[in-house]
Amino acid sequence: MNDLIKIKITIADRVYPLSINPEQEESLRNAAKNVGLMIKQLEQSYAVRDKQDVLAMCALQYSTKLENISKENNKGLNIDKEKILELINIIDVHLNSY
Repeated sequence: MNDLIKIKITIADRVYPLSINPEQEESLRNAAKNVGLMIKQLEQSYAVRDKQDVLAMCALQYSTKLENISKENNKGLNIDKEKILELINIIDVHLNSY
């Protein structure tokens, strides 16, 4: 039985207490660290007045990356579906010829 642990994650100078499964801790801490690095990069690159603006830009960048990864993964699936359909057609032709 997994017991939840309590951790605190800091994002944009705010502390968020979380209750999580122990196996999630490393990935959550890494994700928070990556968000922090992106926030710092965005603040250095753009004249940002508000943390909310930086967080919105950060969310948009991560969402765009996720969307691009999803499209790439689906592109591979479409190719596989086409190959599967082609093989099914070949099998059907051979089965119908007997």
